[in-house]
Amino acid sequence: MDPRSKSSSPNSRIDGIDALRTLAILFVLMNHVNVRLSIAKVPFKQGLPHNLVHELFYNGQNGVRIFFAVSGALITSMAIRRWWSLEKVDLRRFYVFRFARITPLLLILLAVLSALHFLGFKDFVVTEKRGGFWNALLAALTFHINWRESQTGYLPGNWDILWSLSVEEVFYLGFPVVCRWVRGGWLIGLLGGFVAIGPFARTVLAKGHPLWADYSYLSGMDAIALGCLTAIFLAGRELPRWALWASGVAGVGMMAAVLGFSIPVLDKSGLDMTVLAIGTCLLIVPAVQTGVRVVAPLIWLGQRSYEVYLTHMFVVFAFFNWFVAAGKPTWAVPWLFGVTILVAALLGEFVARLYSEPMNYWLRDRSGCAQAISPRQ
Repeated sequence: MDPRSKSSSPNSRIDGIDALRTLAILFVLMNHVNVRLSIAKVPFKQGLPHNLVHELFYNGQNGVRIFFAVSGALITSMAIRRWWSLEKVDLRRFYVFRFARITPLLLILLAVLSALHFLGFKDFVVTEKRGGFWNALLAALTFHINWRESQTGYLPGNWDILWSLSVEEVFYLGFPVVCRWVRGGWLIGLLGGFVAIGPFARTVLAKGHPLWADYSYLSGMDAIALGCLTAIFLAGRELPRWALWASGVAGVGMMAAVLGFSIPVLDKSGLDMTVLAIGTCLLIVPAVQTGVRVVAPLIWLGQRSYEVYLTHMFVVFAFFNWFVAAGKPTWAVPWLFGVTILVAALLGEFVARLYSEPMNYWLRDRSGCAQAISPRQ
């Protein structure tokens, strides 16, 4: 992530980073299909090893934490590449880039969800018990849907996924301002503070509220901050090969421990998410500095992860409802997972190519902030 290095040229992509995002979105997809099957009491996990069940079907939250860490590393590294120093971040350009990347798809998603709500589609109606439609729409537009859900309970699936966007965008709302005015060791200390408070936010500060433990701003910002710190550390440094190997091995070990096992001491202390984020960042290090190549199918989904994330619940609900209408045959469960993932990926590709990427380019161009930076990043 050295702005002077060949590997950090504006148009370059990093296969290892895209592979991490592929892993993350797969965990989210698997989890959301599993949630629907569990609600319908489909006994498809019988006979499977406990650790395999945990790894395949219960890592949705962990997938989002991987996204957070990757996001922090990418946004920070791109800021360094564009302006050579975080303290020289151009506030207007930074916010234009975020707006152009995030807002077009978010707005069209909210328009579709609004129409489905008023048409009365059962999987999309926001009931008064959950705070009502207008409160949900306001929360989505002002990035506090996570707080709204902590007060009223889970919103319908397509609304619920926006909790993570609330955490990310509130962080990035303040990030460039902080970079301009909090410099050097003070910035490192502030980001380190977010990392330190994360486990407490998921335990002590959550006060036994399981939804707020997962969805609160501070419970997710530690992973973003770790990604930021990783990019700051890597800027201008070339690590020796032994260090890259050590970082990669340690990262795989830490991620595997959290993703494949339920470790009570980590879960109860809130450190599980911290360990996962650290492991992700340790894998980012060799991914960036070695330029490791990954086969195309393993990175394509990661390249479209934002589009897949925002649209995948339409696919989940559609295929699950067909599955239920067919009598919930257990033999069809693997097909349900496979087809849902494939169609969600294709929908993400379709939306990216025909809408979100063209809008991203157009908004940057119209604002006068167009740069030779890949819009998918």
